[in-house]
Amino acid sequence: MKTIVVLMDTLNRHMLSTYGGTWVQTPNIERLAEKSVVFEQHWAGSLPCMPARRDMMTGRTAFLEKGWGGIEPFDVTLPSTLREAGVFSHIVTDHYHYFATGGENYCQSFTTWDFHRGQEDDPWHSTVSKPDIPDAYYGRVRDQYERNRKKFVQEEDYPGPRTLKAACDWLESNQDEDQYFLMVEAFDPHEPFDCPQHYLDLYQDDYEGLLYNWPNYGAVDVPEEAVAHVRKRYAANLTMIDHWLGKLLDTMDRLNVWDDTLLVFTTDHGFLLGEHELMGKNQMHVFNELAHIPLMIHTPGSSNAGKRIEVLSQNIDLMPTILDYMGVPIPEPVKGHSLRGLLEGREDKVREAAIYGYHGMAVNVTDGSYTYMRAPLSADNHPCFTYTAMPTTFRSYLGKGNVESIEMGRYLPYTRYPLYKIPVSMKDKPYSGNKLVMKTELYDITKDYEQQQAIEDTEREAYMIRLLVEGMRHADAPQEQYERLGLVP
Repeated sequence: MKTIVVLMDTLNRHMLSTYGGTWVQTPNIERLAEKSVVFEQHWAGSLPCMPARRDMMTGRTAFLEKGWGGIEPFDVTLPSTLREAGVFSHIVTDHYHYFATGGENYCQSFTTWDFHRGQEDDPWHSTVSKPDIPDAYYGRVRDQYERNRKKFVQEEDYPGPRTLKAACDWLESNQDEDQYFLMVEAFDPHEPFDCPQHYLDLYQDDYEGLLYNWPNYGAVDVPEEAVAHVRKRYAANLTMIDHWLGKLLDTMDRLNVWDDTLLVFTTDHGFLLGEHELMGKNQMHVFNELAHIPLMIHTPGSSNAGKRIEVLSQNIDLMPTILDYMGVPIPEPVKGHSLRGLLEGREDKVREAAIYGYHGMAVNVTDGSYTYMRAPLSADNHPCFTYTAMPTTFRSYLGKGNVESIEMGRYLPYTRYPLYKIPVSMKDKPYSGNKLVMKTELYDITKDYEQQQAIEDTEREAYMIRLLVEGMRHADAPQEQYERLGLVP
């Protein structure tokens, strides 16, 4: 039994033809969908990149206790569980966040790992002199990425293609082996949206404005023609990585591994490209474009290929599903559910609702028909804490500005490991992280999937609050999270 997970970062479900998209060319994702069960109600959990990966690797929704950071010493991970059961695991990735401060211990729990460098701000290509940057541009242009991209001469030089090529080579080298877990992770189509010109030509882009391939997060701050251009750049980047996914599928065809391989295809979250008059992620409510994500699972033998499953699932379900198929017991701390019963037609539901969000921001819940975004009660966002044994975050350290307020103890119910309790907000200091999420909103997504008009429905809101509280309890939410949101635990 073999398992392959293909994870594309920042993959917009609504742009895929498998989910009704009409203009982005992804023939190989379509090809994989034809071999797979397609999940219609798959939702993110913790956002963004590293919190999402912690969910996937631990089977727990962690955003209520911690945001961006490394795997904790007490986390029971998928690769470490497989290793204990004698299953070899390997990850091939160009996601440089794994190797920056705040991304510790993810790849290191695999038996082996393979890192392909050059994405975004990866401190890779070294030149003392600054690269040439235009005087005027839209969005972001960063010195390090401009250094890195000088190394991308041919398409095969880009990190995404190199990553998929390395995955093909690994399968070739291990074609006679069994009982392995391979994770193939492409940073594409994450921004900056960069690829060879011939992919952009597919979308008839005639933009002649300022350089724009890396949007700022927040309200749209560029002209309409620039928005159209950056959407095409996203599409071109996605088409490029789809092309290289095709080479992985070709390798699997040639090696004839489909009959004894579980293949999981998904993402961490989506990306706003002008919807809701917003760009990016992290700063705004977790709209469907960000939270409602693709999931396709090919089961060994493809007996249920083409089936569509309409019930709720989340990325915390991937770890128990993989362990179930690999014949490895699911560890007790795991909160996700194996999807094997759904895939084999023995179950018709694994959860009533799904909760998702960013640490310290609004907390969201969906039952598949409605979405409810519960905002903090007050602008100071108090009380809110990060619980961690490793106080690192996105390329920095937690608590540096308020060290006297940090406490230590055993705070989480599922571990006795001593933790730092680090304030995220304080009553005597202003807090600006929630400017765009200070309004609680309820949407009927059966009638208004694009979430254009929030509704008022007291009875429905009470029901969604019940689902939210139940989901928070199941996730072992710290008690102050209920106080912050004005909820009764």
